[in-house]
Amino acid sequence: MKTNQESDLLEESPPQQNGVAQTSPTHYSSITPPAPEEEPISTYFEEKIPVPEDVTQVFSFRKLWAFTGPGFLMSIAYLDPGNIESDLQSGAKAGFKLLWVLLGATIIGLLLQRLAARLGVVTGMHLAEVCNRQYPTVPRIILWLMVELAIIGSDMQEVIGCAIAFNLLSVGRIPLWAGVLITIIDTFVFLFLDKYGLRKLEAFFGFLITIMALSFGYEYVRVAPNQGEVLKGMFVPYCEGCGPVQLEQAVGIVGAVIMPHNIYLHSALVKSRQVDRASKKEVKEANKYYFIESSIALFISFLINVFVVAVFAEAFYDKTNMENQQCNETGSPHTDLFPLNNETLQVDIYKGGVVLGCFFGPAALYIWAIGILAAGQSSTMTGTYSGQFVMEGFLNLRWSRFARVLLTRSIAIFPTLLVAIFQDVQHLTGMNDFLNVLQSMQLPFALIPILTFTSLTSIMNDFLILHLQLNLNLT
Repeated sequence: MKTNQESDLLEESPPQQNGVAQTSPTHYSSITPPAPEEEPISTYFEEKIPVPEDVTQVFSFRKLWAFTGPGFLMSIAYLDPGNIESDLQSGAKAGFKLLWVLLGATIIGLLLQRLAARLGVVTGMHLAEVCNRQYPTVPRIILWLMVELAIIGSDMQEVIGCAIAFNLLSVGRIPLWAGVLITIIDTFVFLFLDKYGLRKLEAFFGFLITIMALSFGYEYVRVAPNQGEVLKGMFVPYCEGCGPVQLEQAVGIVGAVIMPHNIYLHSALVKSRQVDRASKKEVKEANKYYFIESSIALFISFLINVFVVAVFAEAFYDKTNMENQQCNETGSPHTDLFPLNNETLQVDIYKGGVVLGCFFGPAALYIWAIGILAAGQSSTMTGTYSGQFVMEGFLNLRWSRFARVLLTRSIAIFPTLLVAIFQDVQHLTGMNDFLNVLQSMQLPFALIPILTFTSLTSIMNDFLILHLQLNLNLT
């Protein structure tokens, strides 16, 4: 009896409205997206990118280009100021020894992003919408609050990064508290870009990623780290002489790279392409091209992260303040950052830019600041979109992007502004360590739903991650 009921539901629209919980197991059976009248207000533009027909080719660059975009927007979360802070701390405190952790975290992140994209393509709904339909009210609200907490924590890191970048670029003329306030205005300005079309916005994000690649790539070439040590650290999973400090950095790398709200984001971004979900061939093809695109995007983000780790590993690992007196000798206005003692040199996003400027010239400082600014601006915008997807998916609240960014940014700016006004830059950048730990704690609130739903045949049909139907055929 249940089998027949489930078969019928596979061909029908979902048996309930959003937000109504079911206790029957048959509520997992539908993969049909909501009817048009039930769809929330567009969260990712009104337009859908058409996919060209190339039925005679196994692989088509034209189709890959049509699917290119969501993966690169998703990859920006792997390049936010929190990641940059984690990278430079890893290099300065552990040298090249934790590059293999970065590589492993990126690979795991790619696999999770593939699951997120697959869920969005197969069901026509993003992860928050599926959670809305599958979970009862109380667990759903708790899940939403945890994801919102992760988004706000990430937004705080982006505010910190942008404020420091403005301060460095203005040679201290723009105080940190003013830089924090500027991030309110520029975010709203960039949000207006979506009025000019989806492809133009994706191109703008690609431009920001290019700026980061060139900026941090310049630092990499300028510092010229030992290539043998880079490869050894990347492919030899061992950390000789490491202790609690290095362990903390390894955990921070995982928390900075794999962000919970990014899984929700990617499952929504893939809905921007025209895919006939009634056609198994088109769904399979979309999954293939999205995976290729995500792999390319995360490979680029991985290289950028490696640039940062290697620069600080080569230049500042196991160095003392006395070895850094070149900054004081060059008449740097930041001499107070480097006391005359033999303590280990402590670096962060701010001090790192200053030290690069002392050792490798002013161009290195300004290029570093430009890279940090690009990282902060791009990840701020994607954080806004993920926040809107999560809110509309879990709660079915139809907020505009303007209202959404106002809420998230206001909550993120308040504690950041207090620290910027009443404390110094060391306390401001020190918040990143706490926020990376926060991201790690929130990760299960994305992992459990995505692994659960993509493992259910009733939701994913032939596209589930555990191909249980093969075992059934063998028996």
